[in-house]
Amino acid sequence: MQLVQGETLALESTDVDGWIDKFRGFAAVQLIDLDAAMATGSNDALVRYISGKLPCRVGGGVRSAARALELIDAGATHVIVGSSLFRGARAGDPQDQPVNLPFAEGLVRAVGSQRVVGAVDSKAGQVVIHGWKTSLPITAVEAVKTLEPYCSEFLYTHVDREGLMQGTDMNAILAVARATSRQVIAAGGITTREEIDLLHAHGVHAVVGMAIYTGLLSLT
Repeated sequence: MQLVQGETLALESTDVDGWIDKFRGFAAVQLIDLDAAMATGSNDALVRYISGKLPCRVGGGVRSAARALELIDAGATHVIVGSSLFRGARAGDPQDQPVNLPFAEGLVRAVGSQRVVGAVDSKAGQVVIHGWKTSLPITAVEAVKTLEPYCSEFLYTHVDREGLMQGTDMNAILAVARATSRQVIAAGGITTREEIDLLHAHGVHAVVGMAIYTGLLSLT
């Protein structure tokens, strides 16, 4: 399933094995359980099946260290953690300290920082959580600087361009990459091989979704 701006369904497919075959050979595949992320269910059996065939970094609804361990046990090479790394994930959390360091520390104790990919999503210049609906008083640059001791990599999504296939925001991505010594993986509107090559030249990895699913960008 692919959503535009996290809301509008753009396409979906039930051909799991077909997509597994298409992504076979890639060093890393991003697998997000959207039902778990939205707290409407989970797809654990499917996650375990795909993770047994592809090197998957799995995210979606990782709200506890125990859940992170479950995903590692299911075959995930890394866990992708987003909203729970920030305050505001629970009612009453203070907004003046938007990074949830106690949660990050517990996560590292459970699975090790080398297994944690911090998902930092940005919209209109601010970090957003809860399916990109809650804006926090912190920028993506500030977030990666604070979370660097707890994450081996960062998945930065430029939500303003996500799913639109109109190109990404290179300046925003490179600002995040310059703010951390960790590997940055960029997502959000990446559409062309030229964009991928430019990111690669700056040491940034690219996540491509819609452009591949629609056939605009070939996997070959």
